[in-house]
Amino acid sequence: MNEERYHQNNIMIVDDDPDIVFSLKMLFEREGFKVTNAYNGRHCLIQLEKGFQGIILLDLMMPVLNGIETIKKMTVDGFIQQNTVIVLTAKRIQGEEFNEIYSYIAEYITKPFDINTLVQTVKRIAKKPPMKRI
Repeated sequence: MNEERYHQNNIMIVDDDPDIVFSLKMLFEREGFKVTNAYNGRHCLIQLEKGFQGIILLDLMMPVLNGIETIKKMTVDGFIQQNTVIVLTAKRIQGEEFNEIYSYIAEYITKPFDINTLVQTVKRIAKKPPMKRI
């Protein structure tokens, strides 16, 4: 188990692909993080309502409530302040849709991703408190 100290030691993996969720859960638990799963944006919001605070690895293309809609709902419901969002997706977003959520994303990582880069990115972000937004 990793002995590093983190301001944000909770991670929520939000992806509709169970293989990705399982693999990332195992990986980050080995790194010493407490991991929560969500298989769509609605389930992510339920976890936030239950009190989750930490880093959210969020896919954009999901059924029920996609990642973009989830970020928008997080801002309206006040969950964005206590959490840090890392978008982890195969979808390239741009234009007005992206401009609405850009300031709420700490990192944008495209699939397929290098696992070592992902782990180092999460560790770097975890060492800092959540982003403060006005």
